[in-house]
Amino acid sequence: MMMDLFSQFASTTSLGIPIILLAMLTPWLLLPAPSTKWINNRLMTSQSWFMTLFTKQLLLPLNIPAHKWAFLLTSLMVFLLSMNLLGLLPYTFTPTTQLSINLGLAVPLWLATVLTGFRNQFNHSLAHFLPEGTPTPLIPVLILIENISLFLRPLALGSRLTANLTAGHLLIHLISSAVTAIYSLSIMASLLTFSILILLTILEIAVAMIQAYVFVLLLSLYLQENT
Repeated sequence: MMMDLFSQFASTTSLGIPIILLAMLTPWLLLPAPSTKWINNRLMTSQSWFMTLFTKQLLLPLNIPAHKWAFLLTSLMVFLLSMNLLGLLPYTFTPTTQLSINLGLAVPLWLATVLTGFRNQFNHSLAHFLPEGTPTPLIPVLILIENISLFLRPLALGSRLTANLTAGHLLIHLISSAVTAIYSLSIMASLLTFSILILLTILEIAVAMIQAYVFVLLLSLYLQENT
């Protein structure tokens, strides 16, 4: 039972070769290609409106030097959002339920924000490790705590996305199994459980969208501290 429950998070293989790379490239293949026409269709117009709105909201609290990250953060948002939503379809694989994938995205981007801060404002970045007016006996302890909290940021960033998506997929799997299991016992109870499953699926769609936004938002906050 436990193997069947968690087997949905195992990377899909074909001829013994993991095809997780194909699952990560699929969202980009589904995006519409830019058109040379003067008037875009509804899909291209909606995509352009979403990109513009998200970019404005993301760059609003950031300083001018951080605006060069707009393309990277917007692309990351679309990438995570597409993978999270496509993973809710039946018989699909969600790469963002893998901690290794999320840490592979979180660690380099977090490290880039830290290195940006040390390059542009070295003294200001070092000042974060020791608040002004700290008593002398507490200086080593505070420096140690600030270092630990700094290095825990990418771990929290990746594990938050993994935990939320994994929990939602497990709940959907358990409730959908309960629908078929109790159908022979009580049709009304099965219909009630199915309605709960529909509501949970809607909630999971919202969670998939929110978690992609939170991932990019936290990265932008880390960038704001270092620019």
